[in-house]
Order: sequence, then C-alpha cells, then structure tokens
Amino acid sequence: MLGIKIPFKQQQFEAREEAILDAVNRLLSEKGFDLMTMDDVADAVGVAKGSLYKHFSSKEKLAAAVMIRLLSQTLETLQQMPADWPAVRQLEEILRWSLHQRMRGGVPLLPSTRGALQRALMMNLEYLALAFKVNTKFHALVERAKSDGDVARDVPDEVVVYTLYARSCDPTVDYLRRDGKLSDDQIVEAMVAATFHGLAGLKK
Repeated sequence: MLGIKIPFKQQQFEAREEAILDAVNRLLSEKGFDLMTMDDVADAVGVAKGSLYKHFSSKEKLAAAVMIRLLSQTLETLQQMPADWPAVRQLEEILRWSLHQRMRGGVPLLPSTRGALQRALMMNLEYLALAFKVNTKFHALVERAKSDGDVARDVPDEVVVYTLYARSCDPTVDYLRRDGKLSDDQIVEAMVAATFHGLAGLKK
C-alpha cells in the first residue's frame, strides 16, 4: 500500500515549525521564558514575525509546543529502554539523556509559577496527557527502584521525581561548563553520580 504523499507546502510548513521549535528551545535555554520575545524567535529562525504568528499566536503557545515535543521525546526514550534493565539504571539513563539534551540547548528553562504560561499549559490537553504519562512512568520506576533497594524507601516518591526534573535544569551545569575544567561528558557523569549516590559517593 502506497503512503500518502504530503504536499510540498505542508512539508515546508512542518519543516519551518520544527526550526521554530529548535530556536525556541535554544532561546529558552539561554535566556529563559521571561526575557525571550517573539522578535527574538523570528530573528533566530530568519522569518518575519508575521510568518511566526501563522504557526504560534503567543509566547506561551511556543513554550507549550516545545514542552510537548520534549515530553514526547522523553517518553519515547523511556519506552526504548530494555525492559530487563533495573529501574535505577533506567532512571540514571533518562537523567543522563536529559542532561545531554540540556548541553545541546534542548531543555527549555521555564518559570514554575508564571500565570499566563501555567494557564496555557493547563489548557493544553496534549501537554497534560503527555505529562501524565511521563510522570506515571517515573513514579513506577521509582517504586521499583525502592523495591530493589536502590532508592531509599524513606524518601517520598515526589521528592525523587522532582529531583530528576530539577537536575535537567540545574544551573550547576552552566557554572561547570563556564569553568571549563570538565568536558560535557564528565559533567553529565558527575551530575548523575551526585544525584544517585550523593556527594559521599558509593560506599565500599
């Protein structure tokens, strides 16, 4: 059965949309949501602001779109991990993946309490559905890791899950990169080790 051919104009539209989301990711990673403007996005993509508004009508909708894409990528990465891996290894790998994404400017830095942005996210059904799936997967892995004895039982699940989210946006990464003493890979491995084994490291 032959596949449906996508019209060239639609291909162009979709390619431009991906370029917009790539630019927004970089800008949010570098400047944050509050400082990023629609003019910044249009300039980064090399399009007129009017063309940008044909894709996204507001900064909040842009942020929601990049979050949807990131959540989709996160879920896909989790689902591709071998089922026989211990839960703690899967948690370590998803943190490692998210930190490498961060290094490439692929993790947006968003305020957690900005009213207009939070409303836009809470009204976006696709975002809510993906966030629920990712959160459910994380909580299930944390429970398994606790059962395996790899995560302390007295640490609430929410603390573990939100710590993983927070590490992907940790400014420590920026300080270490500016310092220049460690490579990106060394920074990622050190952050993963500190998250799962603490500053005391593995006990002999």
